[in-house]
This record gives sequence, structure tokens and C-alpha cells, in this order.
Amino acid sequence: MTDLETFRAETRAWLDAHCPAEMREPVRGDADICWGGRNPSFKPGQQQWLDAMASRGWTVPDWPTQYGGGGLSPAETKVLREEMATLRCRSPLNSFGISMLGPALLKYGTEEQKLEHLPKIARGEIRWCQGYSEPNAGSDLASLATSAIEDGDDFIINGQKVWTSYADKADWIFCLVRTDKADKHNGISFILFDMTTPGVSTRPILLISGYSPFCETFFDNVRVPKANVVGQINKGWDVAKYLLGHEREMISGMGLGTTSGNPLIEGALATIGLDADGRLADPLLRAQIALFEVRARAFGMMSERFIDELKAGQAHPAQPSMMKYYGTELNKARHELMMAAGGSDALEWESERSNQGGAARAWLRTKANSIEGGTSEVQLNIVAKRILDLPSA
Repeated sequence: MTDLETFRAETRAWLDAHCPAEMREPVRGDADICWGGRNPSFKPGQQQWLDAMASRGWTVPDWPTQYGGGGLSPAETKVLREEMATLRCRSPLNSFGISMLGPALLKYGTEEQKLEHLPKIARGEIRWCQGYSEPNAGSDLASLATSAIEDGDDFIINGQKVWTSYADKADWIFCLVRTDKADKHNGISFILFDMTTPGVSTRPILLISGYSPFCETFFDNVRVPKANVVGQINKGWDVAKYLLGHEREMISGMGLGTTSGNPLIEGALATIGLDADGRLADPLLRAQIALFEVRARAFGMMSERFIDELKAGQAHPAQPSMMKYYGTELNKARHELMMAAGGSDALEWESERSNQGGAARAWLRTKANSIEGGTSEVQLNIVAKRILDLPSA
């Protein structure tokens, strides 16, 4: 038996022994996701699963052990991911710290910043939010105006961010601020600070789904140490672009799920009935689901290749844009199918039977997929210019 085969067998046995039964059930909504933080709200099995995985560094298996990671090789990390999928183990921790800030800190952070923040991210002790978009700086993010004025060893930050996901629940924020008004791109800095710092306030934005995952965030003379700048002052755009690549990789993962094993669509399909051959009685919907499955599985294989290339340093810099675009289109298509399969029942909004309108609310939420992390139009432009090498208009 090879070393990797041995690792696979040992990993499977450990996961099977330590993953609680509740953590093998499909995720039915945001409440089933473990976000961690200073004041977490755990459902049955979540804390046990988080603590077990964090003890091995497997919340971030490929991070170095000195920063709370598992120190696994790319091949071992892939095996762990495969075995978790086989056993239907949920992710022990969802975190913008893991998917976005962590990689940026590993590349651009000082040793002090890494030791301070990465282990807490790995253990789920601090929940992070992202301070990028502003009311007048969305797709043209480099037009941001939130200012950071030097005052001794500190910056004084004033301005506003918008669409800051879960800012009202976050403990810290990674934020883009303008430290030089004279240069659009080379006047931006990337800075970290605690959301309890005086002068920070948030206001949830009520969405059409009835939920408020997005917030407006306001900074009124917020004092932050200069030591919290990641990378060089006025060079935060480099950090921001690197982080955006990882954000788009994370968002593209929305497309990896399939219709199989999903409680929402399984319940909806049960209302349609089966034909004499045991197939879904509606042939048109049956064909649409089959086509979706083919596309989702092809995307899954492409995602595996992309992750392997990314870990090996061989991925095209624009590839996250391609993955983000297609992954979010798949996710929207999945929820369209759920609504079509559920018929009028899927429109029900508030009862226990429908999980308080879970299908309809999730479908409405997917409309933001084409905007968050960079609009679909921006992603297609990047693909056209940097992958297909097409001329500008």
C-alpha cells in the first residue's frame, strides 16, 4: 500500500469515527452552516465537529501547521476532500477568513500578522467580513473613497462600505481604504480592524428574499494602528486583486452541488410523481435535470483540475473569473429547477412545511450571484481579454 493509500484509509476511518451524524445530513439553510466567531450559535453536532477538525488542522488542511493548519500536501488535501464527500461530511467551518483573507495573509502578511490571525481563523474563533464595495465603487472598485488619514502610528478612517456580507455578525473586517488621493490604484491600502472599534457601525439591508445577509457599514473617525496594514501602504490593490481571485474561486463552488441528495428538490420531485418506468413523470423537466447534471459534473471535474493547477502554481491568473461565472450560472440554474419542480408549492413563503419558504427565498438570493465578487459582465470581459486574447471594443 502506498503512503497516499495509507493516508486515505486512515483519513476515512478517522472521519467515520469523529463526524457526528448531524454533520452528515444535507445543509438545508444558512442556520446549518457553522460560521464560528466570538459568539457562535451552534446547532447539534457543529461544535463537536469543528473542534475535532480544528484539532487536526483540517479546517485548513493545506495551511502550515504553525498557523493552525494541517500541513497536508496538495495530494493529501484532495484525498481529505474526497473522503469527506464520500461520507457526506459537512464542511466544519465556513469562513471568509479561510476562503479569502487567509490566502492573502499567507502571501502578503508579516509573520506577526500571520501568527496573530491565522490560528484564530483556523479554529473558528474570529468571524471576518469584507470591506470592499462602496455606494459609488462597485465594479469600478478602484474608485473607492473611504479615507485613511495618518495620525502618528495610526490611521483615522472615515467612509462607508455597502454589501458587506454578515458585517453585523462579524468580529473583524479586512478593508480597502484610500491612503493617497492622487493615484487611483496606487493609493489604496489593505487594512484589518476589529468591528467593535469605536466609530464602526452597521445596518442590515433587507433583501427581496426577506433576509438581510448584506449590510451597510459606516466608519466615523475609526482609529486603527498602521501595523494592521497588510502589505505595503498604497499597495493594497495588489493584495485586493489576489484576494479577489480566491473569493471568485469560493463563489464558483456554488456550482459544484447537483440535484441528487438535495432535500429541497427531492421533496419537490416527489410531488410530480413517477411514470411506469420509475422515471419522473414530466419528460421536459426530466430532460432539464439530466442536462443540468451533465453540466454540473463536467464543472466538478474542471474544478478539480483548476484546484490542482492552483495548488501547483500553474493556474491562469484569469481562470478564477471563468470558474466564478460558470459556477454561479449553474447555481442559478439549480434553483430555477427546484422552483420548476416544486410548482406552486415552491412559492409558499412562511410555513414549517416549506421551511419558511426556503426554496423560494434561496431562489431569490441566487439573483445576487451574478453581482457579488465581480459582476458576470466583468468576469466575461476578463475571460475575453486575458484568456481568449480578444481586442478591446
